[in-house]
Amino acid sequence: MEAVRKMAAEKPVVIFSKSSCCMSHTIWTLFSDFGVNLTVHELDKIPMGSEIEQALSTLGCNPTAPAVFIGGELVGGADEVMSLHLKRTLKPMLKKAGALWV
Repeated sequence: MEAVRKMAAEKPVVIFSKSSCCMSHTIWTLFSDFGVNLTVHELDKIPMGSEIEQALSTLGCNPTAPAVFIGGELVGGADEVMSLHLKRTLKPMLKKAGALWV
């Protein structure tokens, strides 16, 4: 679990995803369209991916991909990110974390 926290703190926005997950791609595209410089860790392509996925599950991520961290804090998956976006609170959260400048 410590590895997940360390990886999540690397950049303002960190996404743990799977290369075959369409929801991971959707969230990645949303952030990219905002101009966010994000870090994506593909769980099915990195060493220790299954251990990291298990740690994400322990943190409450269900499903484990995508798992979005903003400012080092777990936001959740696609449902939570889209809910924040629809409530218009996602962009302010990204600005506060230093991921957006505009």
